[in-house]
Amino acid sequence: MKVFHNIIEARNIPNAVVTIGTFDGVHLGHQAIFNKMKSLAQIIGGQTVVVTFSPHPRQVLNIDSSNLRFINTPEEKLRKFEEFGIDNVLIINFTKEFSRTPSETFIKDYIIDNINPAYIVVGYDHHFGKNRMGDFSLLSDLKRKYNFKVERVAAQDVEHIAISSTKIRNALAVGNVKSANRLLGYAYSVTAEVVRGNEIGRTIGFPTANLELPKEYMLFNQGGVYACLVDYKGLTYKAMANIGHRPTIGDRAEGDMLIEVNLFDFDGDLYGQQIRVRFIDRIRDEVKFDGLQALKAQLEQDREKVKEILK
Repeated sequence: MKVFHNIIEARNIPNAVVTIGTFDGVHLGHQAIFNKMKSLAQIIGGQTVVVTFSPHPRQVLNIDSSNLRFINTPEEKLRKFEEFGIDNVLIINFTKEFSRTPSETFIKDYIIDNINPAYIVVGYDHHFGKNRMGDFSLLSDLKRKYNFKVERVAAQDVEHIAISSTKIRNALAVGNVKSANRLLGYAYSVTAEVVRGNEIGRTIGFPTANLELPKEYMLFNQGGVYACLVDYKGLTYKAMANIGHRPTIGDRAEGDMLIEVNLFDFDGDLYGQQIRVRFIDRIRDEVKFDGLQALKAQLEQDREKVKEILK
């Protein structure tokens, strides 16, 4: 997959099949768009192109910026694009000046004059341009003027639940990873560097890899224990994770959330290393115990339950 940060570099893509958006989560609805693009590209001998933006428009426009949360980091999003078979990604620098670009001007100056698409494929509710005035209806009007075809992909649902990034974020906020994963079409994950902790877990036989995420990527609002898979240096380990503020230890303020991951069958030093944690299921709430021995006894039960889930 080729990644372009300069729109001029995207000019020589043959028979481009283009979509436009932020694609937070790269969920099943987004994947349906990608599948349509790949099908069209195969028919016309072309290549797929995702046009996306950085920073996220809501960050630049300060829309509820204090509460902004994202499912994917930019790096994770690019990995998903590649995993789902996208050929090219164009990342447009989103600025306040760019946000004032009228919808038709954006299509002509950025998409038509540079990429010259054979097709533009959008989701059922896609909007673009200044004040989000552009939509499928405008694209349908412009296709004859600028000689491209347009396709709209219908809303996708899972078990009669319409898929959206907002619903996925809401599910993760309450720890419902199974529901989030069904809408994503894959296990929700975080990738971060392991930081040094107080090593109390090691003293009771449950050493943990501690992860602190930037606020905008910490989607869990309440503590809990989870069955997980951890990817590290090409290998996958079964694991359990505690997310919360460690009430038994009492060393973190309410709301100051930490991810602690205990890898099964792993013996090594992870400090300073990047690991990816994939969340499979939630097994219980975070609880305050009467001392470390009570905590250890519960963790032993948790470990057996996680092993059964991951069997």
